[in-house]
Amino acid sequence: MKKDNIILDRTFAFALKIIELYKQMIEQKEFVLSKQLLRSGTSIGANVEEATAAYSKREFAAKMSIASKEARETRYWLKLIKNSMLVSINVDIHLSEIEQIINILTAIVKTTQNKVK
Repeated sequence: MKKDNIILDRTFAFALKIIELYKQMIEQKEFVLSKQLLRSGTSIGANVEEATAAYSKREFAAKMSIASKEARETRYWLKLIKNSMLVSINVDIHLSEIEQIINILTAIVKTTQNKVK
């Protein structure tokens, strides 16, 4: 039986939400920040997915670290979208979710790096 991977599931679900947000932004004729958000917001889960196939703890930590950086970049784009008022879309729920994802990824990276040392 396959064990659930919470961060993999959450980042996949988050990527789907980002795709929906991207579609809403395109409908409101916002093409620049929406593309940046789409790239970073979907990259988080892609890096987590790659980490699950890591051949060492060091590689796992490196991929999770990249996922964490992408999550932080996503938070930046979400904050810009919220504060620039380029679109009339509430992104607060996305900001809340990305904060939780950042916290989980940070804990995973720190724990793994401590095990590697």
